Amino acid sequence: MRVFFLLLIAVNLAFFAWSKYYAAPDGAADPEPLRRQVNPEAIRLLNGPELAGLPALKPKAVTEAVQSTSAVGARGALADASARGPAAGGNCVEWGGFSVAEAPRAEQALEPLALGARLSQRRSEEKAGWWVFIPPQGNRAAAMKKTAELKALGVDDYFVTQEDGNMRWAVSLGIFSSEDAAKARLEALRARGVRSAQTGERDTQVTKIWFQVRGADAALQGKLKGFAQGLPGTEIRDCK
Repeated sequence: MRVFFLLLIAVNLAFFAWSKYYAAPDGAADPEPLRRQVNPEAIRLLNGPELAGLPALKPKAVTEAVQSTSAVGARGALADASARGPAAGGNCVEWGGFSVAEAPRAEQALEPLALGARLSQRRSEEKAGWWVFIPPQGNRAAAMKKTAELKALGVDDYFVTQEDGNMRWAVSLGIFSSEDAAKARLEALRARGVRSAQTGERDTQVTKIWFQVRGADAALQGKLKGFAQGLPGTEIRDCK
């Protein structure tokens, strides 16, 4: 016990000697901050009148950034509007109505115009009161023979009716909403050499496809009317 007491006294004496003669004074543990100061004696606090005389700082960078962002947003909106094409309130005309089988021919005719987003397609269920047809051929073989004759004359838009009834094995050459459109189709077929076709009433619902063109000026409308004349039974009208 006496040895432990003497050892504790020795440790305390050693610590006192180190702190007295070897340890750094307070505030000098890290001298770097003092060496990094530049003229610390010249630093002073400003009073009220001195603060009032200082020029006001303007947030120039922030203002310019906001203006720049607004300009970029405006340019983006204009680009989007340009990509969408003319507004929907402009001249909008539609060309139709085509059966589902006839629509690809119209698409091919419109392709050279490169209308892009200005061109759209509308489908409607319409009541067709007239059609152009070749009377029933008696059986399937006779109907196929008649379609071969049509192909030889360059007529590709047709279909053979196969449902039961008095028109079974007739060859349809187009279904139309008006008698005038049916007659126009019949005249075009006769010009190609089709002699057995005729018009008649037909009360049925059919799917019609209309191609709508927005922003159509007079020159473009003239081209579309030329297309319609080349496909009898179709028309150009204002969009619905």
